[in-house]
Amino acid sequence: MSFSRRQFIKGLGSLTAGTFLSFPLQSKPMLLQASQIKKRFIVGADYRDADVWAFNQSVPGPELRFQKGDLLSIDFQNNLPEGSSVHWHGIRNINAMDGVAGLTQPAVLSNESFRYQFPLMDAGTYWYHSHAKTWSQVARGLYGPLIVEDPTDPDVDHDVVLMIDDWLLRPDGTIDEESFGSLHDWAHGGRLGNWLTVNGESHPLIDVKSGSRIRLRLINAANARIFNLKIPVPASVIARDGFACPIQTADMIVLGPGQRTDLIIDIGSSKETIFEASGKEPYPAVTVNPIKKVGKLVTKIPLTQPVLSAPPETTDVTVQVHMQGGAMGNLQEAEYEGQTFPIRELAQKHKKVWAFNGKISSQHDRLAKVSLGQVVKIEIWNDTRWHHAMHLHGHHFWIQAESGLFAGGKRDTYLFEPGEKTNLIFLADNPGFWLFHCHMLEHHASGMGAVIEVG
Repeated sequence: MSFSRRQFIKGLGSLTAGTFLSFPLQSKPMLLQASQIKKRFIVGADYRDADVWAFNQSVPGPELRFQKGDLLSIDFQNNLPEGSSVHWHGIRNINAMDGVAGLTQPAVLSNESFRYQFPLMDAGTYWYHSHAKTWSQVARGLYGPLIVEDPTDPDVDHDVVLMIDDWLLRPDGTIDEESFGSLHDWAHGGRLGNWLTVNGESHPLIDVKSGSRIRLRLINAANARIFNLKIPVPASVIARDGFACPIQTADMIVLGPGQRTDLIIDIGSSKETIFEASGKEPYPAVTVNPIKKVGKLVTKIPLTQPVLSAPPETTDVTVQVHMQGGAMGNLQEAEYEGQTFPIRELAQKHKKVWAFNGKISSQHDRLAKVSLGQVVKIEIWNDTRWHHAMHLHGHHFWIQAESGLFAGGKRDTYLFEPGEKTNLIFLADNPGFWLFHCHMLEHHASGMGAVIEVG
């Protein structure tokens, strides 16, 4: 399925004609193919190749790197046995190009194609992934990094993407197919893997220049796992979810599913290993390997604090979201498809276990309708025993704690603690139907996803 030129131009409502026409056109769209391939996760005679799904024959898919002001133009070819689509996570996109199958477009069927074309208005670290049957397709490997550079980015010697994932593997090293759709996972923390990869490899070694300054772009591509990454050298956090944040030093980075964090580190002459420390024992994720200096290094000038947009003093619309459900929860019954059912029946017959405001939600349900230009406050109470990584498409939001204080910077994905009450505030400046959902992908599939209509 493809859009006509008239439909595409109509979808540019959030951009002025002058702004759009200033973006250079690519002479030829890039080709992004989704297909089944073989991949070896564990080396050894006792292990087999796993069947994975990949973009352009690799997991992660190709690193797409552009300049702010470019027009992304990609032909997506689906060579999989089921429908799929591509969502551009974190991009303030044109709604028709957002890639949510069943909402902003039909799924791209097997052996069919779809052209994604939209301007890249913001620099930062983003990523792309399937948005059809995500709990299965993303877990099989359908994701990749999308980087948008800006001339004002800090000078570094190396700009390195670290795309982090966990895989649920059988003892023979193949993907545990039988566990897809597990009600236990859907009602608890989601599908958690037993094998860690960075850029598709187990504990990769990344060569850098000795004495260099490095930008690390950390991306959590896991279905549900929250990564706790121990950084062995002083690290300056410069951005979260693609947007600048107050610069601060950190030695531990917590990344919920879908979240990104950008770091600047200065490396010496010895190897340094980043550990994943959420389990009982820290596990080596990736090692940075300094080699003999080649050529001139950038001057390591102090980083300057960015000028951040201030949160609004007042809001126009308040949307209340009471999140309930899951194992050990307090949800007794909920509305689903116009009827009210006990939670046990919802779980056993429909595999639905989470609710917004007493309603099992999906991407067909409208959580709110707001007018273009309004400031919207989403008041969220995570009244469950589980974490939830809430992601808003098409916008970034300010984060206001229950105390009224704001966190610095803006994000598109926020990790809620069990029992937490926090407000997400955004300017509704991008028209369309925008998905708001938990990026623990099993939680989304089992009830935690709805639409905010802007227009």
